[in-house]
Amino acid sequence: MNGHGRPQAVGGAIFTRPVQVLAAFAAVAAGLIVWRFILGLGATTALNDGYPWGLWIAFDVVTGTALSCGGYAVALLVYILNKGQYHPLVRPALVTSAFGYTIAGLSVVIDIGRPWIAWKLPLFWHWNVDSTLLEVSLCIMSYTVVQWIELSPAFLEWARTSTNRRIRQVGETGLPVVRKSLLWLIALGIVLPTMHQSALGSLLLLSGPRLHALWSTPLLPLLFLISCVAMGYGAVVIEGSLSSRFLGRKPETELLAGLGFAMLPLLGSYLGLRLIDLAVRGQIGALLAFDLYSVMSLIEFALFLAALALLSTDSRRRDPGNLFRAAMLMLLAGAVYRFDVFLVAFLPGANWSYFPNVNEILITAGLVAGEIAGYIVLIKLFPILAGEPQAAPVH
Repeated sequence: MNGHGRPQAVGGAIFTRPVQVLAAFAAVAAGLIVWRFILGLGATTALNDGYPWGLWIAFDVVTGTALSCGGYAVALLVYILNKGQYHPLVRPALVTSAFGYTIAGLSVVIDIGRPWIAWKLPLFWHWNVDSTLLEVSLCIMSYTVVQWIELSPAFLEWARTSTNRRIRQVGETGLPVVRKSLLWLIALGIVLPTMHQSALGSLLLLSGPRLHALWSTPLLPLLFLISCVAMGYGAVVIEGSLSSRFLGRKPETELLAGLGFAMLPLLGSYLGLRLIDLAVRGQIGALLAFDLYSVMSLIEFALFLAALALLSTDSRRRDPGNLFRAAMLMLLAGAVYRFDVFLVAFLPGANWSYFPNVNEILITAGLVAGEIAGYIVLIKLFPILAGEPQAAPVH
């Protein structure tokens, strides 16, 4: 593991006060989800015929999967660009990715109007092969399964050390099988997010004139793909920074600074493509009109530029506080861009409006809380994080 140590379980108490609070939020969300299935979308959400997609799609699915691209982004570095020194970051990145995509899949089921026929989705004779949504849904489902299998060596390594003979046998039998399959799983783990992240951008192109001109461009799939990789690196930087801060582990300064460097060409490419595209399509005037759409676009540009500036020199990337702020700005910039494309820039016509109600917000908050609680539990029980702790964990 390149001198960073083999992955180890963090250990310590599981049901600490923070985990209990997060679990309480998740429990409230679970109750509201049951209520949504009993009463339907119309009675429990602010969705309408003009805005059939709201917070659960714009945040939980579109933004959530981009925030969960850490596993995909680190895999590109390690397995495509042969940067093996980043391998210690693979497992923690996979944990956040697996949880994020699981929540995205759950959110789709919560959001669809007739969830009782969702079981037909994996059956190919029911497929509409001309549907972009079909590609997105199949890729997200498949990638979720692939990620949990990719992560399974952590569970099997733990099982192999169990004092229970049956559990130990599962670990000793299953670990070699999974390791032999990892090459194919890693290949799938790179192809699938490439397909569905670009397809999410393609999806809004289908709305034609109902997407505001500042965002309606054939480059949407490419912009979604570039920004999701940058957001993935940002998410890994934040996860690594918070782990070292709250779990008393040695900071991975060199590795995280390297991820900051990897974000630079992505940020530069995104901003360059966005500006050139607006100029070629004659939309610079709309960008400077200072109406709602202009202001939201300018906020996007400002956030991306601020992240780029904070990462511009080696000394800035090696400053943990500065790197953390840049990563936060990167995530916020990508999130605002996705919210703009899916909600702000979508123009269903006069007399339609949408703002999420309390139920939608609480369900989203509860799902995120459940993801964080699940991450804490997994890293305490299973060998996820590499390196030795410097002090006892405080959470």
